Amino acid sequence: MGKYFGTDGFRGTANENLTADHAFRVGRFLGWYYGELKKQNGDNSAPRIVIGKDTRLSSYMFEYSLVGGLTASGADAYLLHVTTTPSVAYVSRIDNFDCGIMISASHNPYCDNGIKLINNCGEKMDDDVIELVEAYLDGELNAFGKEWKELPYATGDKIGRTVDYVSGRNRYIGYLISLGVYSFRGMKIGLDCANGASWNIAKSVFDALGAETHVINAQPDGTNINNNAGSTHIEVLQKYVVENGLDAGFAYDGDADRCLCVDEKGGIVTGDHILYIYGRYLKEREKLNNNTVVATVMSNFGLFRAFDELGIGYAKTAVGDKYVYEYMKENDCILGGEQSGHIIFSKYASTGDGILTSLKIMQVIMSRKKKLSELAAPLKVYPQVLENVRVKDKKAAQNDPDVQAAVSAAADKLGDTGRILVRESGTEPLIRVMVEAPDEEICRRLVSGVVDVIHQKGHAM
Repeated sequence: MGKYFGTDGFRGTANENLTADHAFRVGRFLGWYYGELKKQNGDNSAPRIVIGKDTRLSSYMFEYSLVGGLTASGADAYLLHVTTTPSVAYVSRIDNFDCGIMISASHNPYCDNGIKLINNCGEKMDDDVIELVEAYLDGELNAFGKEWKELPYATGDKIGRTVDYVSGRNRYIGYLISLGVYSFRGMKIGLDCANGASWNIAKSVFDALGAETHVINAQPDGTNINNNAGSTHIEVLQKYVVENGLDAGFAYDGDADRCLCVDEKGGIVTGDHILYIYGRYLKEREKLNNNTVVATVMSNFGLFRAFDELGIGYAKTAVGDKYVYEYMKENDCILGGEQSGHIIFSKYASTGDGILTSLKIMQVIMSRKKKLSELAAPLKVYPQVLENVRVKDKKAAQNDPDVQAAVSAAADKLGDTGRILVRESGTEPLIRVMVEAPDEEICRRLVSGVVDVIHQKGHAM
């Protein structure tokens, strides 16, 4: 992680630690950088960069700032308008853009926002480019064999232009519809759009595939994104599914790159359940590449036990769909994801895609002719207690010998019946302490023991 960009882009409170000027300068750099790359290859055409945004009040401000920077550096900016992160990744890849930009802070409240950079393969931006962006923001850019105190402005007919590109978003919707293997006719499906980026996309897809679609939280006003809505407030959809007698429900986050599900009884189906359900589905059809599902260290202990019973191999990466995808790409795996609902189906997408995830779960429901609760039931989830501690210095807290001793003592008590995981947040000044065990009381006691030491040693804020 860099100074500005974490595992999921440059994120912060709008106009506090992420300002319109930051966005303008990011645009300035990207427009100039991709122009220079083209020139080195003998191509004098303008760079083409596609931009999407979620429904936050500040998204328009950041969009216009990015466009100002891009066009000032000679790039053409193509606007998808309000759309999902996976749609930007799809369009970047399919329509041969130099890169893509998504303006979103995902599941954060509306006052936050973020800038996510996507390369021309539809993947999260390469680290070496991110490092150059950060160097420019700090006035220390050295690129193409030269030190740059400031970047040149485009002039005359080299100034970039802005292009309305809503057709790209529509093509993405068509792509999702094309992935529907079965008709959903006769199925009553609930969608919670989090008043976010999926509000004008998800229903169109489910309607086209024949579902009786019931939608909640699809009235964005700039300030209600993720507010008591979406995958971070799954209880809203749980109640809605039960009260309306629906067959299943799907909840997205603000930029719709994650999905959590609700079964017909109102039960929560997490990202771990999704990996189990679809991993088993692929295994039974002998279509699970390398017999491996890629999860993260935060996936539930019960998921790995269930995979052991099914004879399915698994890999554990660091937290972040970026790391999941990197492992999948390097090892030719087709299914991976996170407990939070970031699920990657690499045959169809290069990033987590909430709407695609809901379609793949529907595929299993229709194929196996079972209710979602029945598909999820074999996975026995271990009780998990997670406590976030806000700290002054994440590395100092993590590396404190007394904290490490407390973690080791907890691990010894658990043996092979559970596990403890202590890690730094990728986006906030937090240490996350998590314990899984057969009994919740054991989890709470062991978590408290470690958290108490963090406080006693003066690391907590």
